[in-house]
Amino acid sequence: MDAIHYWLPVLWAAIIGVAVVLYVILDGFDLGLGILFPFTPEEERRDVMMNSVAPFWDGNETWLVLGGGGLFVAFPLAYAVIMPALYLPIIIMLLGLIFRGVAFEFRWTAKPNHHFWDQAFAYGSITAAFMQGVVLGGYLQGIHVENNAFAGGTFDWFAPFPLFTGVALVIGYALLGTTWLIMKTEGELAVNARRWSKYLLLAVLAIMVIVSLWTPLAFDRISERWFTWPNILYLSPVPILTALAAFGCWYGLNNGREVMPFMSAISLFLLGFVGLAISNTPYLVPPSLTFWDTAAVPESQIFMLVGVLIMLPLILGYTVFVYWMFRGKVREGEGYH
Repeated sequence: MDAIHYWLPVLWAAIIGVAVVLYVILDGFDLGLGILFPFTPEEERRDVMMNSVAPFWDGNETWLVLGGGGLFVAFPLAYAVIMPALYLPIIIMLLGLIFRGVAFEFRWTAKPNHHFWDQAFAYGSITAAFMQGVVLGGYLQGIHVENNAFAGGTFDWFAPFPLFTGVALVIGYALLGTTWLIMKTEGELAVNARRWSKYLLLAVLAIMVIVSLWTPLAFDRISERWFTWPNILYLSPVPILTALAAFGCWYGLNNGREVMPFMSAISLFLLGFVGLAISNTPYLVPPSLTFWDTAAVPESQIFMLVGVLIMLPLILGYTVFVYWMFRGKVREGEGYH
């Protein structure tokens, strides 16, 4: 295999991985706010919660488009296998995102008769988060492939592990949401968020332990990756860093820090993604198809890569600019809607 056929798929896999990580982090905390809506019935506090993400939430889903579009362009075979395997949870996820997005806009104009849109925002967020976790779990448990085509059943994803990861991601997004509120709000809302964060952090850590035990016990390829010598030595920094991130989050929550809990929660997500990447690389469709098996011809990859290399710095620059411009606390009565 020559260099271009080897490195182009690796580069595209890295781009898609970055897009997925940025989506999970940046859209995760505003999905987390929707998940917290049922536990925050006061209208004034709900207004503050939505205003805290109003400048950002629309742009956050840019990364979902890049991830899905990049998969379609750079790895068409993987796209053709993964989509039929996970059509139902993906479609339900998209419907949840649509309801949430519509509710975000309509809630303000429907006041004072906005109860329906509050419910749509909350349950659209919960549905989207849960289905994203189901998609992740269905992907990780493996997709049955024969002759480079999906050969499984419509409901292969409806199994204990994907359903568990669905619940896990809802809890993880809720943690991002509470730590975001600690950083962006004040008063009773921030106090409640700090209290909720402690319980959610403990739940997230328990989930990470369960997944860390479940995956190697259930999937031989993951067990071989993590628990054979010398891999166990090389990969030991991942759980150590995870423990340090968890300690940093707990320390920040107990010592009145405002930014530290959110950054530590993000670190937990990043390290979780690193662990999943280590477990599955180089398989893009585990456990059978690699980056190179599913890659498009180099000409297609290069054509799209030119556009991505032009647009990606602009999108990143715009994202940093917006977060910098709207830094600081959001108080009751303030907003950008």
